[in-house]
Amino acid sequence: MMASYLAQEVQLAKRLEETLSQRSLLLQQMENNLGDREAEKTWQMQEADAAHKRNVVLLNDIEAAEKKLQAREHLLLHPNTVILQTLYWTKIEESIPKWEPFFLGRTQAPVGIRKIKQ
Repeated sequence: MMASYLAQEVQLAKRLEETLSQRSLLLQQMENNLGDREAEKTWQMQEADAAHKRNVVLLNDIEAAEKKLQAREHLLLHPNTVILQTLYWTKIEESIPKWEPFFLGRTQAPVGIRKIKQ
């Protein structure tokens, strides 16, 4: 009977050792998972902080662009002025062929232009 208790004691000791080994392994896995989650959380916080900083910079850029556009709005020319400028430069471009030989020194001023007395 003593041998039977000894065999049971040995068997129970082995089961206890296996159980403690499994417990130790599971505790290590839990610690690893906790460390991984903390590292992931830290990474997410850093990414969120970086995204927030980028958003602030973008918002500031948008506000600066808006202010520039509002400032330019007051500088825009009246439509009548734009029409006059367009007509003026069209007339200049039409006159260039008549004046080109004169500017190149090949002929006198085009007909209809009075010479200024010096």
